[in-house]
Amino acid sequence: MNKLGIGRRDKVQQFITITGAGEKVALQALKASDWNLEGAFDIFYSQSQVKSSADTRRLEELYNRYKDPYSDMILADGISLLCNDIQVDPQDIVMLVLSWHMKAATMCEFSKQEFIGGLQSLGIDSLEKLREKLPFMRSEMRDEHKFREIYNFAFSWAKEKGQKSLALDTAIGMWQLLFAEKQWPLVDHWCQFLQARHNKAISRDTWSQLLEFAKNVDPALSNYDAEGAWPYLIDEFVEYLTENGIVQIGQMSDWSQKC
Repeated sequence: MNKLGIGRRDKVQQFITITGAGEKVALQALKASDWNLEGAFDIFYSQSQVKSSADTRRLEELYNRYKDPYSDMILADGISLLCNDIQVDPQDIVMLVLSWHMKAATMCEFSKQEFIGGLQSLGIDSLEKLREKLPFMRSEMRDEHKFREIYNFAFSWAKEKGQKSLALDTAIGMWQLLFAEKQWPLVDHWCQFLQARHNKAISRDTWSQLLEFAKNVDPALSNYDAEGAWPYLIDEFVEYLTENGIVQIGQMSDWSQKC
């Protein structure tokens, strides 16, 4: 490792710190990913030996610790206990990422299959390993492809069972949580606009298209196409921004290039 430059040595050390792997494994994964740290994480955690290292018996014990006493599910109280055990706030975005790994169907619920299968896929069979994996899960939000997957997952996960749309208050909470990671400058204005002008549930189309709008349209609206195929709600939002003098044309931002 002494032959490596400072930047690569730092990446090896970060990889070892987050994954708990040895130096040889770290070097192999980083070289295979052309020294892309998040790519190296993907390689490491997708390896079959990591998945098989999770002890099924220990996973069963973990599940039973959090399972609701009256149903074969982990419900809100169990998730609250889990959060307390791993020392994270239940509102922390890492819990959304964990739910995404578990392919959870509903917010504040884990079936036995979701819980055990999700932890197994991450190579986790103890609270200690789960705590150690939290920095990796947080780093996944910085990956554009994974952010998009988690964003789209969040709609179905957060909506009420049997509903096609997402309750407005829930949607606003989710947008504030998600865009805190991507730092979209207009998120607060978007939420204020919805509360003032819309006050209805959010459709999947609006949910999906807002990410495209936030990613591709400059916050100064310099490249906004009024003839584009945006949902009517986004077109109304643009009118709201201009009518209220919120957007100062010409104040460019490089947010979309960062995504």
